[in-house]
Amino acid sequence: MRRAPSPARRLLPVAMSVLLCTGVVDGAIADVPDEVVGHKLAPGIGYASAVKLAHQSNGGDNGRLLLVYEPSEAGNVPLFESRDDGDSFKRIGSIDETAHRGDKSWALRWQPHLSELARSSGDLPAGTLLLAANAIRRDGGERITDQDLQLYASVDGGRSWTYRSSIVKGGGQPSDRLNKGVWEPYIVVLDDGRMVVFYSTEQHKAQGFNQLLAHRVSNDGGRTWGKEVFDVALPGGVERPGMAIVERIPGRGYAMVYENIDNTGAARNGQVHIKFSRDGLDWGDAGDRGTPIQTASGAYPSACPTIRWLPGETPDGVIVVAAQRAGGGGDAGGRTFYWNADGGRGPWWEAGAPVRKRTGNIHAGWTQAMIPRADGTLLHVTSSSTANAPAPDETNEILFASAPLALNRYEAEDAVRRGGAQIDNVEASAYRKVRLASGKDADLSFDVVVGQSGPRTLAVRFADIGFAAAPRMSINGVAATGGATPSTSEGWREATFKAPLKAGHNRIVLSNPERPLDYDWLRIDPVASP
Repeated sequence: MRRAPSPARRLLPVAMSVLLCTGVVDGAIADVPDEVVGHKLAPGIGYASAVKLAHQSNGGDNGRLLLVYEPSEAGNVPLFESRDDGDSFKRIGSIDETAHRGDKSWALRWQPHLSELARSSGDLPAGTLLLAANAIRRDGGERITDQDLQLYASVDGGRSWTYRSSIVKGGGQPSDRLNKGVWEPYIVVLDDGRMVVFYSTEQHKAQGFNQLLAHRVSNDGGRTWGKEVFDVALPGGVERPGMAIVERIPGRGYAMVYENIDNTGAARNGQVHIKFSRDGLDWGDAGDRGTPIQTASGAYPSACPTIRWLPGETPDGVIVVAAQRAGGGGDAGGRTFYWNADGGRGPWWEAGAPVRKRTGNIHAGWTQAMIPRADGTLLHVTSSSTANAPAPDETNEILFASAPLALNRYEAEDAVRRGGAQIDNVEASAYRKVRLASGKDADLSFDVVVGQSGPRTLAVRFADIGFAAAPRMSINGVAATGGATPSTSEGWREATFKAPLKAGHNRIVLSNPERPLDYDWLRIDPVASP
C-alpha cells in the first residue's frame, strides 16, 4: 500500500496516528496563508466520510448527517451527528471492531467509508447504514501484522452496529517492502441491489503490480464476496494506483477517481485520474490509466481524491474532485476543488474549497467529505495541521465549513496562456494570478461549456501594474461589448462585458494589447430570465 506506522504509540492528550497518504509529496509543501477557514470538529488524522440520511423508515431521521473519520486518539471509528444540515456536530458514539471481540490487539480505525442503502441489498432493507473500514492488528512490539477490510451495518439509523463480513484480508507492516496489505474499502450498491466494494491491494507484487485497484461483488447484501476483479493494474512493479472513490454520474454510469503514485509516465507523482463505467463493474482494460484530471494550463489535483456529482446548467451536470494537494502549478496546499461541466471531458477548472486547511504534514487533507446542502451550499469536511505543531500528524484536527462553489467562475491561471506568467498572490481568489504581457501574441483563452444559448453578462477581475490599461474580450471570434475605463487605481477591479454564448463550447479570449495586466478570474452570469 502506502502507509507507514508511527514509530511509537504513546498516549498523549491528542494521541497517535499511523498512516501515510500514498507516497511522498511532489516537491516541498508550499507556504500557505496564515488564514485557515473552517470550524474545528475534533482532533483527527483525516479520511473524513459523511452521509445525509434520505431513506430511513423513521421519517424524522431523514436529513440527519452522520460523519466518521480516522481518529488520532486510541480507539475505534468515532461517529458524529448533525441535525442542522452540517452547521454543528456532536459525537454520538463509535463503531467498534467486534469480529475479534475481546482481542485488544485489533482496532477498527483506518479508512472508514460511511454510506446508506438507497435500495435493499440481500436481506438488508433500504435505509440500512453501512460502514466499510480497515481493521488492523498489532503485535506486542506495535508492528502491524494483519489488515481486515470489514463491513458493519446499522438498521436503526446508526444507533447500533453489527459486524457483517470480512471483505478481504491482508498482512504485513506497511513499510515492509513485500507486505501484502489491503486498504481503502469503498462500497457502491448497483440498481439491482448487488453490492460492490472497491479497494487497493498489494497482494500481487509477484505478478509485477506494486499496488492495484480491484473490486469484489456481493449478491447477498455483503455477507459473502465473489472473486477479485482488477480495475486499474499497471505492470512494471513501480506505479501505485490507490484510494479509489466511485460516484454515480447521470448519463455516464459511474466514475472512479484514484491517485497514481510513482507514475513512471511523467514527473506527476500522485496525479488524480478518472475512469468511467456504464455498469459500475466493467472499467475497461485494467492497464488503461483512464484520463488525467488537469486544467488547460497543466495544473492537476494530486493524492487522496474524492469525487461528487452536482446538478448544473449543462446536461452533464458538474463533476467536482477534491484532493490533498496539487501539482503542475496548481495550489499545492490543496485548497481548491477541480470541476468539469462537460462530463469529465476536456479541461478542468478550479474553485475555492469551503474549508481552507493548513498543510504541514502528509495527512492534512487526506481524503475529504463533500455533502450538498438544502440551501445550495456544499458541506466540506477535511483535516488540517495545526499552527503550533504542523509537522506531527497526530496533532491534526478535523475542520468543516459550508459555502457555495463558484462554478461559473474560471480562474485565469487555469486558462491557456500566451505571453503570460503565473504569480503567487494571496489576494487572488485561488492564491494565484496571471500577469499577461501586452502585444498581439499575448492572450488568455478559456474553453467554456454552457447549457443554454443566449445573451450573457461576463465579468473579469483584473488589476493594472502601474499603467492605465483595461482588458479586451472576444467570444467565438467576435469582439464583446463593454469593458472598463483604463485606470491606474490600485487593487483589483472588474470589467463587465455583454455578448451571446451558444449552448456547448465557447472560446473566450482576453487580451490587453497596449499595456500588461494582472488577471484573477472570468465570471459568466446565467442567462437572464425573461
